[in-house]
Amino acid sequence: MVAIGELVLAAEPASWEAAGFAVEDGVVSAGTVRVRLAGPEAGRGIVSWSLRDAVSTDIDGLPTTPEDAAAPLPPPAVHANGAERIDHVVVVTPDLERSTAALAAAGIERRRLREVRTPERTLAQGFFRLGEVILEVVDGMPLDPAAEPEPGAPAAFWGLVFAVADLDATAALLGERLGAPRDAVQPGRRIATFRREAGLGLPVALISDAP
Repeated sequence: MVAIGELVLAAEPASWEAAGFAVEDGVVSAGTVRVRLAGPEAGRGIVSWSLRDAVSTDIDGLPTTPEDAAAPLPPPAVHANGAERIDHVVVVTPDLERSTAALAAAGIERRRLREVRTPERTLAQGFFRLGEVILEVVDGMPLDPAAEPEPGAPAAFWGLVFAVADLDATAALLGERLGAPRDAVQPGRRIATFRREAGLGLPVALISDAP
């Protein structure tokens, strides 16, 4: 199975440490994935990712490098905020079927398609499995107008969601850095988003583990 080896973020390690993540030499170990914090000068948000066992690295404009499937997994890490692993990575695209075809060519098959109706429009979400991480590809981002892709633009990384065992305990620890927990789309789960002032370099949320 294709799996994520590493995500490179244009983010400041000190801000992630302040948000309760354990950072070792600029890297956050999150389950089977390394999150490399390359500093804000590296660009914006998720700069690139590496994939194990991908057939192709030409994935609709997402900067991708191959990773040896035999490469060692990151060492286990204990995070003060309770983060256990990356639950899902969010990508935005102006053309979900085009992005889905590019992912399929890399050996990543769509598992599910979901439509979300809002007062303004109907959004489509495609869900893919990358090892222990879910990849969510959405064809619009009305809550973040700056992330809305232009027609014909390539796909782009948008944000990350980490799973935690006790979201209420995490919210109490983080205080004003984290928004109030609310019901997630996934039944029985709750989610809270880091405020922009936390300075994590991209949208990051925490979600309770599956019941």
